[in-house]
Parts: sequence; structure tokens; C-alpha cells
Amino acid sequence: MELTITKNVTPSGGSMERMITVPNGYVKHLLSHARLQGYDLNNLLSHVGINPEDIEKQTEFPADKFGQLYQRIIWITQDESFGMLSGGRVPNGTFRMMCHSIIHCKTLEKALRRCSDFYEICRGSKVKPVVIRKGRYAKISFAPTQELTHDEFSQLLGNETPDQIRTSLSVWQHFTSWLIGTRLELKAAYFSFAKPDNAEYYETLFRSEIRFDQHDNAIVFPARYLDYPIIQNEESLHGFLKTAPYQLLVMVDDDKSLKSQVIAMIGKDFSREMPSADEVANVLHMSVSTLRRRLLDEGTSYQKIKDDCRKGAAINYMNSPQLSINDVAGLMGFDEPSAFFRSFKKWTGMTPGEYRKSEDYNRQFD
Repeated sequence: MELTITKNVTPSGGSMERMITVPNGYVKHLLSHARLQGYDLNNLLSHVGINPEDIEKQTEFPADKFGQLYQRIIWITQDESFGMLSGGRVPNGTFRMMCHSIIHCKTLEKALRRCSDFYEICRGSKVKPVVIRKGRYAKISFAPTQELTHDEFSQLLGNETPDQIRTSLSVWQHFTSWLIGTRLELKAAYFSFAKPDNAEYYETLFRSEIRFDQHDNAIVFPARYLDYPIIQNEESLHGFLKTAPYQLLVMVDDDKSLKSQVIAMIGKDFSREMPSADEVANVLHMSVSTLRRRLLDEGTSYQKIKDDCRKGAAINYMNSPQLSINDVAGLMGFDEPSAFFRSFKKWTGMTPGEYRKSEDYNRQFD
């Protein structure tokens, strides 16, 4: 998701970078699914403080409002799979229990296979993730649970929108990346539907070869990732679940700038090590010097993009009252809260405690 930071002025006269926004296309996309299911959009927007007229007028919306809207829709629909591939309503709390069932697995492969087993027995979903390992490569795709025949599954896929299938595969890529603490670099992403008009968007989102009109919907990656250990634990899972699905919905718009592509690669999961400039350049098929020169032409640098992304994520988490400061520190990848305190003060001029007592923070709840 591309975040924009707008500068606000504090009562003391200093500046405070706190308003993180997302393109209004994200709001429109979410509401379109709710409209199709017959929900009152005005009530949804009113609950999270969004004026319906602003959807057409504004090009950006506060990221925390977008997150609240998504959570509200999930609560009203009682469907955690809202906007994704499932074939049925998945009761709230299902994702939490699935995470607890896999968090102590030793490797990614064991965790993914247990995920598949979990969705076979949980209520609601008629679709489960499956992992297939073959030689140097592996893939994650979808298969029907025992409730569906393969013909019924094929019909279900035919009724799902490309957006739902694309989002589902993107979520699984970023969830596995969180589990192993490093980005799951893809070789390819396959889709069963015809090539859409916004095919370049898929390349930006998945950073891999993209193929349409395939017999399967899947992400393909080097099999070695399946042997990676699960680095998360009960403590890190605690904070992660409080913000879900925020870290998993790494959406990008159709901005074709290099900066936008780099932001898409960085994502929102800062509990893992961020990619180096060398790694980013390699994925983008250019030299590091070319990467730096082109970013300079756009008025930025790789270091500045990293700093802005981390700062934006920290402030966004701090604006979520359900998260303790220690939760935020863990989500930002700090082993010690004291290190997060120092970084946050460097970014904002305030300690986390001071920020949560500030008028800037409390104004959002007025």
C-alpha cells in the first residue's frame, strides 16, 4: 500500500508528520464489494467518520480510517474472508485460531500444510490453500475442501472476480513472508482469467513474471523457502493479530514511478529485515547505480523511502489505541522497546508516551 504523509502543525507551533493516507481507490474497491452484498454504505461510512461526498472529492483518505472501515465491514458481515476467495462466510476468529495452530511449526512447509488441514475442518470456507513442492520450485494455490466437488470448485472460481483471486494470492504471499521473516520472492504468479486492462498492476504487486489464461491460480517460488524456519512466536503473533489484515493487504495503485515500485517491494511488514538496495535493484533488473540515479531523478533516494515507510508505519500503529507501545515496538521489528522509543523520538520529536498524550493523537477520537 502506498502511504502518503501530510504535515500537520502542533499547537506549540512545531510540525508533526502524522496523517498517513491511502488512495481513495482502496475505499471505493472495498465499498463496491459491500454494495454487491446489499449493505448500507452510508451507515458503514458514517460509523468510521467518512463523508460519502468526500469519496469523490478527495484523492486520499486517512489509513487508519481505511483500516477501521475494513474491520467494520468484517464485523457486520461476520465474514473474515470478505473480498477474498473462500466460497462461503468465514466466522470471525477463524484466522486467529489458524495462526495459533501453526505458530509453533518448525518450517514454512509444515505450517502451510497445517493451514490446509485447518481450513478443511473450519466452518465457512469451501476453499483451502495447498502447497506443492516439485524439484527446485514450489507453489501455493487453492483447492476445494471436502464440501465441494472439483466441478463445483471450477464453477466457484468462475464466479469470483479477478480482484478477489489476486488479493487472495497476495495475502498468502505476505502472510508467508511474515512467518519466515523475509520476503517470499516469486518466480511467477499464474491466473486462470484473461489478461485484464491493468496487467501492469499485477507486475508491480507481485514483482514477478505474470501469466494469464492458466489452468491454475498460484504463486510459484524457489522450494528452498519451504525449509525456512518459522521465526514468529506467541508474543509477536499477539501484536500481529491486533492489526490484521493491515500488514497483509499490501495494495498499490497504478502509479508507475520507480518510487511506487520500491514501496510495493518494501510492503508494510517491518518485523522482518527490509531488503537492501542491491536486492531491490536485482529484482527490478537494474544496477544499484541505475536505481539510485533514477530515484534521484524522482527527487528521492532508497534510504529516504525506507525511512519514510518506517516512520509512516510507526505513526499509523501508534494511532491504533488497541496496540500497546510494546506491541508497536514488536510490529516495527525492535527487540527492545527502548530502541523504538529512541527511533520514534528521532522521527517525530516526541516519545511514544508523549505522542499518545498529545492533542494530535487525541484529536482523532473527537
